[in-house]
Amino acid sequence: MSQKGSGSAYFLVEKSDIVESHTLSVLVDNEPGVLARVIGLFAGRGYNIESLTVSEVEHEAHLSRITVVTAGTPEVILQIRSQLNRLVVVHKVADLSLLGDAIERELCLVKVCGTGEERVEALRLAQAFDAITVDATLESFVFQLTGRSREVDRFINVMTSVGLVEVSRTGIAALSRGKAAM
Repeated sequence: MSQKGSGSAYFLVEKSDIVESHTLSVLVDNEPGVLARVIGLFAGRGYNIESLTVSEVEHEAHLSRITVVTAGTPEVILQIRSQLNRLVVVHKVADLSLLGDAIERELCLVKVCGTGEERVEALRLAQAFDAITVDATLESFVFQLTGRSREVDRFINVMTSVGLVEVSRTGIAALSRGKAAM
């Protein structure tokens, strides 16, 4: 809490303690060390990264897009955006969470091992989630699912009961809705 006021009138202003998850899209130079600098900013200040994806998006201009999901109070998120914008290699930072409903998707590969009834149940559940079978042996399946993170989480949870042995996830890729672009 802090005091603010003019003259003799003072009132108390509380800072928000509400932690919110934000998806940030960062357009950066595609050169060695850039990702390390961006991630170093998070690590050096103790900010957590919940999801991270990066890929070149404009080959001719040598630009990459980093999509990072982080959580913090509104003040912390503002501080993260400000510090990212100060990096020389950063061209633009957009908080997709503030721009409205962003389109967010994640890809996962899930390996399930089992025989008999467990095998049949794994196939049935995968079909219910619209997962694609990308590999099958007599002892295992590898399923691919693309969707929102909570859908991926649900799929992984149900596959646990039928022989889940391994998971690989890409992290979130996101774009804002509408005609606006970075």
